[in-house]
Amino acid sequence: MKIVVRVGGSVVGSPLNASMINCYVTLLKDWKNQGHDVVAVVGGGSLAREFIKVAAYLGLEEEQRDWAAIHVSRLFAQLFVVGLGEAGCGVVPVSLDEAEACLKQGKIVVMGGLRPGMTTDTVAALIGERIKADLLVKGSNVDGIYTKDPRKYPDAQKLDKLRFEDLSNLFDAKQHKAGINQIIDPEAVKILTKNRLKTIVVDGYDTGYLVYAVQGRKVGTVIE
Repeated sequence: MKIVVRVGGSVVGSPLNASMINCYVTLLKDWKNQGHDVVAVVGGGSLAREFIKVAAYLGLEEEQRDWAAIHVSRLFAQLFVVGLGEAGCGVVPVSLDEAEACLKQGKIVVMGGLRPGMTTDTVAALIGERIKADLLVKGSNVDGIYTKDPRKYPDAQKLDKLRFEDLSNLFDAKQHKAGINQIIDPEAVKILTKNRLKTIVVDGYDTGYLVYAVQGRKVGTVIE
């Protein structure tokens, strides 16, 4: 199976959590040992958003604010790469071509952001499209997709299944902006919908839920 794992920056980096990073590194190695092709895409979390705020305060344009967040996500990805050792690429790919080439060498790929105008959700969707992934699993700071933000609304209801066509109706943001904080960003939704890439959103604080998702067990929110 070809698996893309979207690791929420809020899970491993808000605050920076060495133990959680190690859990994900172990998970990626386990999947590789089981014969799966694995690509992980790591977000920048609250630290990336802090850098975006600083960039805005300094008067930098939207593209430059995005670059600030991209560098943070790549720094987190580099921690994964170091943890993976020989099992990984040795570097953080900065293009889809580099990522695909590394995967073809039998290595585990770990990416951060790629370029301004897209979040790491979109990067995950794009690499999933490129390698014709079988599954995208997102380890998030919530345990699935809800009818509205569960952190703000106590009456929010978790959805076990969704169609891709339903996603845009659930989310407020319809286009990218630096620092967007939505469980799946609008550009990624478009790519996932076009490719019908099965996506499962789970609680990322326990990697066991990602294992369940790959095993086909009922967990999180399944989008297909």
